[in-house]
Amino acid sequence: MSLYPQNIVLENRPAVNESIEVSKAEIVFIRGFCYTLIAMKILLIGDTHGRLSRVRDIWPKLKEIDLIAHTGDHYSDAAKLEEEFGVPVIAVGGNCDSSGPAFQIIESDYGRILLTHGHRDNVKWDLDTLKYRTQEQNCRAVFFGHTHQSLNIEEDGIHFVNPGSLSLPRDNSSGSYAIVRTSEDRFEASIVFYSTVMGNKKPPAGGLLKSLLNYSDRF
Repeated sequence: MSLYPQNIVLENRPAVNESIEVSKAEIVFIRGFCYTLIAMKILLIGDTHGRLSRVRDIWPKLKEIDLIAHTGDHYSDAAKLEEEFGVPVIAVGGNCDSSGPAFQIIESDYGRILLTHGHRDNVKWDLDTLKYRTQEQNCRAVFFGHTHQSLNIEEDGIHFVNPGSLSLPRDNSSGSYAIVRTSEDRFEASIVFYSTVMGNKKPPAGGLLKSLLNYSDRF
């Protein structure tokens, strides 16, 4: 049996479970795996590992966010942010999570977007497996994490966006997230660094052992 659930095609039919009107878009929740988004502005984050203080720091500075997408680690952080910010959050499980789907599909006007953590596709080594996974799902873009390093590239017609980590960056940055805008003929993604938004504000110091354990990310 595949680890990946079958996505549901809506074909302009009314949602069976729930439909929520949010800003410029209608977001449809079906079995927790399929979301329909139109002309959206998405906050993309990941690898928060239970440390949400920096997400809370940047949130008041963001405007007109229609959806938060979380690339996993920790999956439970998504529910906390949804309750706190009052904005829909879509998330997947990561290698440090004991729950959460392996991937989710975002149906946008631009096309299908794959959301996954990336550890199952060995993204620490290369993007080949992830590219094939994205193509198999007929997606035009993929959101992923796991490396704690930001990335925003287009290859073979696929947009690859990794927001990095606000909490535990591994790219010698101050931490990062991504802002993604989609419409029928546009896909725009920008990596935004914490220091750009907040200056040189430093996070609370943590213990060395805890830092090392979080850095290991259980590979």
